[in-house]
Amino acid sequence: MARRVTELEVLRTERLSPHMVRVVAGGRGLAAFPRTEHTDRYVKILFPRPGVEYPEPLDMDVVHAEYPREQWPALRTYTVRSLDHDAGELAIDFVHHGDAGLAGPWAAAARPGDRLRMLGPGGAYAPDPDADWHLLVGDESALPAICAALERIPAGRPAVAVLQVDGTGDELKLPGEAELTVRWLHRSEAGGDPDGQLPGAVRALDFRPGRVHAFVHGEAIAVRELRRHLLRERGIPKDDLSISGYWRRGRDEEGFREFKAEERAREDAGQEAG
Repeated sequence: MARRVTELEVLRTERLSPHMVRVVAGGRGLAAFPRTEHTDRYVKILFPRPGVEYPEPLDMDVVHAEYPREQWPALRTYTVRSLDHDAGELAIDFVHHGDAGLAGPWAAAARPGDRLRMLGPGGAYAPDPDADWHLLVGDESALPAICAALERIPAGRPAVAVLQVDGTGDELKLPGEAELTVRWLHRSEAGGDPDGQLPGAVRALDFRPGRVHAFVHGEAIAVRELRRHLLRERGIPKDDLSISGYWRRGRDEEGFREFKAEERAREDAGQEAG
């Protein structure tokens, strides 16, 4: 991921659903934002710490060298929903659940002229146009990347989407011209096991014949179970599967990074024991 800070300004916002806010930003800084082929193009949005003055323009190398860690801007990772250099617009969709979290409340309160600063982009996935069919699985955090992928799947190519949201009002109109079969899962109907909804629904799928290219992202515990199922039980080759956790229930992004480090250490220990 590029370390150069891209600075944009908010142009407008749009409420897509009760829990999703789109922020459209632009400005002179967009001209230098790289074009990439990835549909999971992600950025790390920088949120300054209250009361801390940073160098202008913001230089994270200077911040890391000269400021104590607790004064570094907070980072939140989001997928770029769309990028149009000709129109001068970049859109990011934010999940918003009231005052909880950092980025969601910022997006809900954003106004034209507000600054949006970010690092990136990163990314590694785009739907393979030669695949026989596509599987797209995720919750709200993955919806922007899934929608971007649907726009790139060839017209008429089969695609199956299994998507988890809070309730009916959070379902979005899905784009693209794929031959799409979609199942919406409502977290409000999951009882005491919301993280089991996506794995259960995918286990129940009748897979189409031919080679599948799969994109599976969302809550980390659900994704862990899906990884085992898709790799071991369905036999999807690793090269045909983009899969990782985007977040962990009960942890903010800093806590999620710690969780991922713990998971890696556990996996390494298991490999050494084997």
